Amino acid sequence: MGRIRDPGMAGRGEVSHGWARSRMPVLGGIVRRLKGSRPLRGVTLGFCLQVTKETSVLMAGAQELGASVAASSGNPLTTQDDVAAFLASAGADVYAWSGQTAGEFGWCARRVLGRDPDILVDDGAELSVLAHTDPGFAGLGVVGATEETTTGVSRLRALQGRGALRYPVIAVNDADTKRLFDNRHGTGQSTVDGYLRASGLLVASKRVVVAGYGMVGRGVASRCRGMGARVAVTEADPARALEACMDGFDVMPMREAARVGDVFITCTGMRDVITREHIGLMRSGSIVGNAGHFDVEVDAGYLLRESRSVRQVRPGLDECVLRGGGGKRIYLVSKGRVANLAATEGHPPEMMDLSFANQLLSILHLAGNRGRMPRGVLPVPRGLDRMVASGALSSAGIRIDVPPAPAPGARGRAGSAP
Repeated sequence: MGRIRDPGMAGRGEVSHGWARSRMPVLGGIVRRLKGSRPLRGVTLGFCLQVTKETSVLMAGAQELGASVAASSGNPLTTQDDVAAFLASAGADVYAWSGQTAGEFGWCARRVLGRDPDILVDDGAELSVLAHTDPGFAGLGVVGATEETTTGVSRLRALQGRGALRYPVIAVNDADTKRLFDNRHGTGQSTVDGYLRASGLLVASKRVVVAGYGMVGRGVASRCRGMGARVAVTEADPARALEACMDGFDVMPMREAARVGDVFITCTGMRDVITREHIGLMRSGSIVGNAGHFDVEVDAGYLLRESRSVRQVRPGLDECVLRGGGGKRIYLVSKGRVANLAATEGHPPEMMDLSFANQLLSILHLAGNRGRMPRGVLPVPRGLDRMVASGALSSAGIRIDVPPAPAPGARGRAGSAP
């Protein structure tokens, strides 16, 4: 079963899997500790994540714990074909290959749901939304789901707000060890890496415009500044705009930033952040791309459709020559799709170790509490999040203080103000 590009790439994928696994000690420790009891025996997991070497460690770990695995990709452009081949050779049903059309992407997600999974493991809520909107999947016996992204959590909360969400979903994205570290440090580094691989240009002295100052925007902005860029932030939220200002960044509307920027990176999760109007104000040679999950932040359709010529000048970088006598050139990264995955390899494995350890613990929590959890978007249990953080510190050889036990009848924490 499954469909991948080339089964012959499995050997190379196994090498990539082994490298990532060697850098993901927290997830590996959970698997080693529990594999003797095989707590996921008889459970079918439906994955819709980016099929990368890091994701393969999570999927293979779930198999070691007894689960059956079916997987599709969370994005049409992000599958690492050698990793997909390795997972298929290891017994997973994989429906993923790089460069899918929109129709193929949907077909793959439907094949995963067709395996009647007990638990969905989502990146962008693709499987959960499909399970709720396609009448063909109305009878699925889903126990629960996990969600990896801010965008996906927002979509699921919209379902919950309409009273339509049929099962519990653990918002892995909102865990401290995901939100604070994966979103900020992981996406911050991998987005800059994607832009560098796509363009090969010097960062120092460039005017970089970061749209959005959530955790992802903070990470991208700080890393660009650390490499010598002059960074401006655009925001619609006054508190975040004030924070960006106090962090030392210029803050301005996109209409103003469009006139002065050299490189534009959207990090909002919202639609229509860079529009045709903004593109019209940009200088020739500007580089535009997106770090958000869906390709709706930049009006890539306008650039690709309305330019008088479009050509790929580097892997992951299209030169769009706008109509008109001026011949203005705008360079589009990864056709407006998520740059840190489509233009490069995604997060470092050390970062995904934390997120995927939370994913696996949340999967185990759902499986172990079948039928006892309320429908709705739920937080990662605090104890699981702290377990992941403690495991990461331990694997790095870092020790921290242990607060003393409070004396009988004492109030508050030791060392705290009255």
